[in-house]
Amino acid sequence: MTDDHTHDHASDGPAYPSATDGDPTPEFTPSATFTVADDGRRDIGLCFVGASLTAGFGDPKALGWVGRVVSRSHHPDVEITAYNLGVRGQDSGDVMARWRGECMPRWAGRGERRLVVSVGLNDLAQGLTTARSRLNLANILDDAAAKGIATFVVGLTPSLDPEFNARIDGLSQAQADVCSRRGVTYVDCFRPLVAHEQWAADLAAGDGVHPGQVGYGLIAWLVLHAGWNAWLQIG
Repeated sequence: MTDDHTHDHASDGPAYPSATDGDPTPEFTPSATFTVADDGRRDIGLCFVGASLTAGFGDPKALGWVGRVVSRSHHPDVEITAYNLGVRGQDSGDVMARWRGECMPRWAGRGERRLVVSVGLNDLAQGLTTARSRLNLANILDDAAAKGIATFVVGLTPSLDPEFNARIDGLSQAQADVCSRRGVTYVDCFRPLVAHEQWAADLAAGDGVHPGQVGYGLIAWLVLHAGWNAWLQIG
């Protein structure tokens, strides 16, 4: 394993998807610094960065996993302003180059800044090395941590191609290691979905890469059951 030239900590594993939703219970350690208004309410700026899967491409409901997760993140004492900043075709280097410029204006005036990162499939498609991919993710997480921004990482999803899946599995494990060293939750979407019949059927019904309504619902389930509420501190 490479050390990414930064800090080490530990993190949780994911749950497996089913037909029902519930409250996640895993423990989560790091958190953004935040202020509480005089009326006791928290004001969260929540930015999601990534590529087409973050943008929800292929979902006829136009919600993707991001919309489904945000819709289940309400709390009476918390105001959440969420921004989906997914851009189709981008790799981790592209996201690393743009996240500050796009997120900082959206966090202006918010008492709490939170960043959700989901990158990697385009790294594989475009030939980035595993070392470069993990370094790009590490740079995003370390830069955010230095600025008091809490991070949460949603992992790679499987394809219908067994050979490509072997590469996805390898990068997924590398990303999990990067996150583990920093105490950042990494949601493993690969292992729960690689043999999931509904996931495969959803990919087959579309372009073979992007899921539809069912698949995005499965990703959302995994996110919600991987310590999401604990990370937001709304559980």
